Amino acid sequence: MEDSKLPMALRSNLLDLFGQIEREFENLYIENLELRREIDSLNERLAGEGQTVDGGDLSKGALKTKASHSTSQLSQKLKTTYKASTSKIVSSFKATTSRAVCQLVKEYVGHRDGIWDLAVTRVQPLVLGTASADHCSMLWSIETGKCLLKYAGHAGSVNSIKFHPTEQMALTASGDQTAHIWRYMVQLPLPQPPADTSASLDDDGDFSDKDEADGEAEGPSECPTIRVATTTLKSHQGVVIAADWLVGGKQVVTASWDRAANLYDVETSELVHALTGHDQELTHCCTHPTQRLVVTSSRDTTFRLWDFRDPSIHSVNVFQGHTDTVTSAVFTVGDNVVSGSDDRTVKVWDLKNMRSPIATIRTDSAVNRISVSANQRIIALPHDNRQVRLFDMSGVRLARLPRSNRQGHRRMVCCSAWNEENQACNLFTCGFDRQAIGWNINIPALLQEK
Repeated sequence: MEDSKLPMALRSNLLDLFGQIEREFENLYIENLELRREIDSLNERLAGEGQTVDGGDLSKGALKTKASHSTSQLSQKLKTTYKASTSKIVSSFKATTSRAVCQLVKEYVGHRDGIWDLAVTRVQPLVLGTASADHCSMLWSIETGKCLLKYAGHAGSVNSIKFHPTEQMALTASGDQTAHIWRYMVQLPLPQPPADTSASLDDDGDFSDKDEADGEAEGPSECPTIRVATTTLKSHQGVVIAADWLVGGKQVVTASWDRAANLYDVETSELVHALTGHDQELTHCCTHPTQRLVVTSSRDTTFRLWDFRDPSIHSVNVFQGHTDTVTSAVFTVGDNVVSGSDDRTVKVWDLKNMRSPIATIRTDSAVNRISVSANQRIIALPHDNRQVRLFDMSGVRLARLPRSNRQGHRRMVCCSAWNEENQACNLFTCGFDRQAIGWNINIPALLQEK
């Protein structure tokens, strides 16, 4: 490494990427070990109950058999016992109930690279917005899954998207060191006849065809495309990783890898405040739904609460509850902040007493951009290991979204976003498999299972 001709910045970037790859393999390895332990314990239990099959012997988790029909019988017994068991290991998967409570409704396919972020518009018509590493942002019909509009004004990866509280305006942050505000107008397509839905279900199972279709990007080519921003916000010296509207929509805040967050006036596009203090790159920023409060997250393992309610005093609170990068911290409708981290934990904090978290959720994989539903305050955790899990504010696990070879994310899940306005499709997730997914979460049934 000493003789490397690569520039320092490029070397550190490569090391960071290799570190992420290593963590992904580590997660897969740990998952594999856990599954082996579960199979071994089930085999031992079957052997203890004398449920061996003629010609079959269970020893140390290995299935030794002489006849193929007895192998399939034993395999069937294993599966039946696995599904019916009420042991802690198996019940933690909630395999049987989660399918009825959490169902995949629609897939949004058309981006040419991973999707970092998504959001639902806050004014009618309700549409889904996505931000992708392919330098584009797209607006989608929630019901049909069709792309309605494409924004191609950025010269780098689009890292986040947020919608204005009262107007048809979007705010996107990009690797080109800028944030853009752009106006949109979309025409929702007419509802499709039921026949089309069965055709789309057939497509779900055939991922090889779908991956080829990604390259063609047939849908988005039909989309109207906007290429020029209404407003460009530029004073960062690094990647702008996230941006959000302050309450009222007259100011926005941006978070950057230059370790600063900036507060801008939307009308004049002038910098109002530079929020400095983080020791490393910022990863996320979020604004309070009803008050002039901002929370910023960073790779320095902290998140900071910035208070702009009093124009003369801008108080800052630093929170050090995590041991690795804080990937996001978000406000809830109540007086809580929920933070997620690469240390595989999510912590729930009370705004009135932020000295220590009121709940800690421990998971088996790094947590990315979380979201909390407004009404029932359910936390959706998108993970590096392709899973999405749902917890309540007390840290009780409610469900894991179904994932298999036929459905669910096939790469790291980057972000989740609730949309309780839409009964049929009330949770969205996106990831590095280039797709966003709309889910139906039966919240009353979910809470009843608790």
